[in-house]
Amino acid sequence: MNIGSIRKEYRLQSLLETAVNPDPLQQFGVWWQQAIESEIDEVNAMTLATVNADGNPSARIVLLKDYNLDGFVFFTNYESRKGKDLQANARAALVFFWKELERQVRIEGTVSRISAAANDAYFHSRPEQSQLGAWASKQSSIIQSRNELEEQYKNYETQYAGTLIQRPEYWGGYNVKPELIEFWQGREGRLHDRIQYSKQESGWLMERLSP
Repeated sequence: MNIGSIRKEYRLQSLLETAVNPDPLQQFGVWWQQAIESEIDEVNAMTLATVNADGNPSARIVLLKDYNLDGFVFFTNYESRKGKDLQANARAALVFFWKELERQVRIEGTVSRISAAANDAYFHSRPEQSQLGAWASKQSSIIQSRNELEEQYKNYETQYAGTLIQRPEYWGGYNVKPELIEFWQGREGRLHDRIQYSKQESGWLMERLSP
């Protein structure tokens, strides 16, 4: 197969300045609702890109667990690679790609940890297996085998049998507070629509970008 010949034409919709909300978080809400209604599989999956203290980038897929006027929330192990990156450089980028709608949303901003109370509330809403998994997995660390991971899981399963599983102190949520949000709508002939919002002292500046 000639990789260069793989091509899809985007023809579903357009994105015009007259049709978008002047507040990008409100506009995200519009697109989010349309994505939900389209029954997209893993609609909350997003790429999270971070940079470590040496300037080396890293990206992975995580799941959006909340969004509001303050930003976009995800949860992870603070001692994971992304957690260490964010400790050194509290900035990140997010990308949503909803191929069924021929859309992307790009977000750049500053990152901060959310409150312990919010962490506890979400942690205890998770299935018990996921709660135990947060204890068993020392995320991003090297392990000798799958058996080692499963043994750790069994140990915590025994420890917490019949009792409330406490949230590990090294596990919790981050909020990405946006400073830039771009909405991308695929268009025919690669003449895509790109509307970018950048945070200013007076509010949000909306501009069209060339594709």
